[in-house]
Amino acid sequence: MERYSIINNKQKREIVLLRGRGCIYKKCTFCDYYSDSCNNEQKNFLLNKSVLDNVTGIYGNLEVINSGSVFELDNNTLELIKKTCQAKNISTIHFEAHYLYKNKINALREYFNNFDLKMKLGLETFDFNFRENVLKKGINENNPATICEHFDEANFLFGIKGQTLESMKNDIELGLKFFERICINIMCDNSTKIEPDKDVIQQFVDKLYPIYKDNERIDILINNTDFGVGD
Repeated sequence: MERYSIINNKQKREIVLLRGRGCIYKKCTFCDYYSDSCNNEQKNFLLNKSVLDNVTGIYGNLEVINSGSVFELDNNTLELIKKTCQAKNISTIHFEAHYLYKNKINALREYFNNFDLKMKLGLETFDFNFRENVLKKGINENNPATICEHFDEANFLFGIKGQTLESMKNDIELGLKFFERICINIMCDNSTKIEPDKDVIQQFVDKLYPIYKDNERIDILINNTDFGVGD
């Protein structure tokens, strides 16, 4: 499992994949990332410390991900993230959180008040029916302006049966309208019952990728390890 990498294009930053107690939600039909978890906080902290020791501050920008939300990391890890960023002159920190934690984000921003904190939401799509009835995301909100209220960035998931060229383009355009940055993830084979749809993926690659691939506000992950972390 690779847990540290440097992203050298578009928004240049370091990225770390840490481990927490696991996703509180665990109902997304397409996701099996929550298997990277442990209930022992001390073991998690020691692992996370070994990962954070790699951070150099080269770009003054750090993205922190884990198999769930930042709120599922132990307090010692959160404190170490803060100390590491202070020591390495890192000014911008990116975290991810499920929509269920939206009311805790202001307190997290206060805890990291000396940094420019960017919160990323795993939205996957603005299509309410597809998001909640197929992907089971647990985001019971249909108004884009309300969804983005606590978040700066968002993840989108493309390449699943039922998605169309029009729905994917709509997600991208709405994402650019309501978020500072977006990350497009192409569905890859995993242990869930949701499978990649080759036709949908090919439509994205042929029609949308050429339009958006150089957009500085969009990251596109054709493979889920394209950031250099994971396995």
